[in-house]
Amino acid sequence: MALTQRVQQYQSVLCLAWPPKQAQSSKVYSAKPHNPALAATLIAIACAFIAYTTLAAKTLASAQFGSPMNPFQIVFGRYLFAFLIFTTAAVLLRPSLDRPHVPLHLTRTLAGWAGVVLMFASVAYIPLADATAISFLNPVFGMIFAIPLLGEKVGKWRWMAAGIAFIGALILLRPTPDSFQPAALLALGAAFALGFELNIMKMLTRRENPFAILLFNNAVGVIISSVALLWVWISPTGIQWVLMASIGCAMAVAQTCFVNAMARADASFVAPFSYGTLIFAAVYDIVFYDVVPDAVTILGASIIIAGALLLAWREGRKVTRQAD
Repeated sequence: MALTQRVQQYQSVLCLAWPPKQAQSSKVYSAKPHNPALAATLIAIACAFIAYTTLAAKTLASAQFGSPMNPFQIVFGRYLFAFLIFTTAAVLLRPSLDRPHVPLHLTRTLAGWAGVVLMFASVAYIPLADATAISFLNPVFGMIFAIPLLGEKVGKWRWMAAGIAFIGALILLRPTPDSFQPAALLALGAAFALGFELNIMKMLTRRENPFAILLFNNAVGVIISSVALLWVWISPTGIQWVLMASIGCAMAVAQTCFVNAMARADASFVAPFSYGTLIFAAVYDIVFYDVVPDAVTILGASIIIAGALLLAWREGRKVTRQAD
């Protein structure tokens, strides 16, 4: 008995994307146990891999290893290789997959794809730092959308934590006249779309297992991105293919962790932790580009962390009281 329990705990910590077959065969997927601490950990791991995809995409968009690649082609590579990974896993593991909720999957993938497209479009007109800072407001939109879409109750502590994180993002924005050009609305639209996607994903985790969500999301993503690819395709070099494959692999890991995190905590709790991507991006800048964060970056990131920690502390106290 003790060994069985230890194995079950080990599987939970590894955040497997595919549940036991008996759990998969149900019409409505049974919810994962509420575990905010594990959800926060999974989000941190996802942030590290998401930040890497940004680093790799920046390299592909430059002329460092060949002709600069259009963002549409980079996004296509991201979906293609992630889809191949999950398809291979499906063939090897043969999980039982129920009929997917097609409208929700289409809505979720379209929102996510639109968010990425808007983000790349904004970078063409305003500084990258400004566009990135604005786009990271998506967790705030995610928390707000959770109220009408998911019926979640957002108390004063969550509002306070989101407000603190919002202030940190505004500091990182480094307000300048250029930041408020009309093109900045594209980055704001990206944050809006990605915040909406957070809640559609939560809806899916309530009825389908995480592996099915990831498989269908990337399948739809390949189809959508293939259409846009027709007008921007260039022949990648060998290193560019490797970088695109690494983006797909990194996103597969990040998505697995993120979807499992969403299944274990409220969207309004999970959303602010995605700000951690800013921290990992700063570390990668130091390691690969010798760019040391200035005082403004440190201040903004610290405030964002403070907001996330406040939310984690409050949620932890809430779960402790419920357990008692």
